[in-house]
Amino acid sequence: MRIMLIALLLAGSFLPVYAQESTMNKSERYDSLDIPYTAFNVLSKNATVFKLDHEHVTNWQVEMENKLQYANSDGNVMIRLYEDLNTPKFVEIGMGGPPNYVFWVAVNTPEDGYFVIDKEAKLGWTADKPITATHSSNGGLTVSVGEREAVSNLDIAGLTVKNIAVFGMNSQSDPAPVNAGKLTFSIVSGDPSQNPIFFMPFIVLGITGAIIVVLVKTKKRTS
Repeated sequence: MRIMLIALLLAGSFLPVYAQESTMNKSERYDSLDIPYTAFNVLSKNATVFKLDHEHVTNWQVEMENKLQYANSDGNVMIRLYEDLNTPKFVEIGMGGPPNYVFWVAVNTPEDGYFVIDKEAKLGWTADKPITATHSSNGGLTVSVGEREAVSNLDIAGLTVKNIAVFGMNSQSDPAPVNAGKLTFSIVSGDPSQNPIFFMPFIVLGITGAIIVVLVKTKKRTS
């Protein structure tokens, strides 16, 4: 225990040096959009596409706040995360309006096609809780509404997010799903290994090992 405490104190003395050299993860990328309600009042084949300023590779987190005003009880809005618009691979998140607040998560892949992973027919989401989608190389895809996990650690064989597409009508005869408000979309990504703090456990382990070696050698010399 004493050895570990010494190691932590020594590691702490090195941390400010790392902090001065790099106060942020240099691989970090961030994009944010305010998507107006009009972008959703289109057919899926005419989906409104937003090209992100950055490519968000493998380790990313999306957060959405749905402040749209729904025009009818059957209205739905869909958000799709794409790597390549010309490749049939995407993650879809759908949200219906009151009173049911339908919520679903679907994935489309070239191998398996379109399939719904999770669907809540009633009270699947609420406007006061953010919707988050997280993907990592080790953990796969996780989608949450507030603290509830709708999808957990789903392996989708990786996804780099470059574009998002939104729509809300499945046929020309559908009424407009929303008539006011906006949906705020933000995404952040980065390689955690490029953050100096990521290496802290390895630094502590290395210092602890060095201290043990020194103590063992000192004990042998004095005995």
